[in-house]
Amino acid sequence: MDKILEFFSFTDANIRFVTAGTVLLAVSSALVGGFSFLRKRTLSGDVIAHSILPGICLAFLIFNTKNPLVLLTGAFITGWISIVAVDYIIKNSKLKEDAALAIVLSVFFGVGIFLLTAIQHTDMANQTGLDKFLFGKAASLVGEDVMVFGFFSVVLIVLVYVFFKELTLVSFDKNFAKTSGLPVKFLETLLSSLTVMAVVVGIQAVGVVLMAAMLITPSAAARYWSNNLKVMLALAGIFSAFSGISGAFISYASPGMATGPWMVLVLSIIAIISFFLAPNKGIIHKWLIQKRNRKQISEENLLKALYKKAETEMVFTYGYSMDDLKGLEVLRPGKLMKTTDNLVSDRFLTYTKSQYFFTKEGLEKGKRITRLHRLWEMYLTKYLRLPPDHVHDDSETIEHIITPELEDKLTKALGNPGKDPHEKEIPY
Repeated sequence: MDKILEFFSFTDANIRFVTAGTVLLAVSSALVGGFSFLRKRTLSGDVIAHSILPGICLAFLIFNTKNPLVLLTGAFITGWISIVAVDYIIKNSKLKEDAALAIVLSVFFGVGIFLLTAIQHTDMANQTGLDKFLFGKAASLVGEDVMVFGFFSVVLIVLVYVFFKELTLVSFDKNFAKTSGLPVKFLETLLSSLTVMAVVVGIQAVGVVLMAAMLITPSAAARYWSNNLKVMLALAGIFSAFSGISGAFISYASPGMATGPWMVLVLSIIAIISFFLAPNKGIIHKWLIQKRNRKQISEENLLKALYKKAETEMVFTYGYSMDDLKGLEVLRPGKLMKTTDNLVSDRFLTYTKSQYFFTKEGLEKGKRITRLHRLWEMYLTKYLRLPPDHVHDDSETIEHIITPELEDKLTKALGNPGKDPHEKEIPY
């Protein structure tokens, strides 16, 4: 508790620098990465992140300084060259995008490692610390760094805000943007530049190896919570800011822990939680929907089979034993027992003296699903001209998803048919 109070009091200047720097870097990366995520260019961030290392090394060799502005300029140039190289390879060769990305990433990163190794074997007095760009060293952020990175982060955020509508249109429908008269080439260049800048300003916190995670993971997690782009980007920014604060705190509480990797780890935990627990799109929600649908289909299939049996016998008040239900061969024995229990608990059947009886609601449900089945068979034979012996299986699937509105349209289109293609009565 003391550590928490000390950290959030922000009395230590180093804590202020590290926290402010990581939050700004994380938020700006998340906002720009959201558009890369929507354009399905998620690997571009990884390529840029690995391609800026030779730019940092060359800037250091040429100017013999570790001034962050100088290093960022070198990183930006090689990052931009990597994007141009990928586009050139794709347009002027038979290689696909994934191959072009892999080639550029490996070549640039290989050159960067070579230059970094060469620098470390020189006698330059101020070479120490360049290797931190590989894995990041947020804890080493000082006031000058925060000023530079903070400035570029704010520029990124402002540009995303100013060009939000245009970038959104280009990301979702580039062809429509062209026909609307927007300068698509300029907007794509701007978006590429923003992506490069986001990677460049983020390397101090998480390094070139983990920077791609800061670009894509927040948007991937936020996408599970909303279909609205503004909400998605806002959530991505919140997730990133939380990861920045969490990484800085963990690094403060445990000095042996690096800030950047913990930022990525916290983001990964948020993403995993989103993948499983998000409403509507989460894995657990989808599993529950599938479970509910399977239950509904099993119940309706059994009620339909019982209705057809009662229809054949022309009596709907008879009771049916479990052996009678097994004789219908609609469900497996284990599934049959569970489905009959569900029908009894849902009050579609009653169970008395080892016999199952229709309730009023159960009879109506069985009647309706039978009606939908036969209506769809009639539709397939009349409008698609399928033979009667080819429509049963398709109707077995469609009958469960026909809404009352579609049922009315089918009835009107077919002219209130009295019988299906097999000359069986369509119940009303």
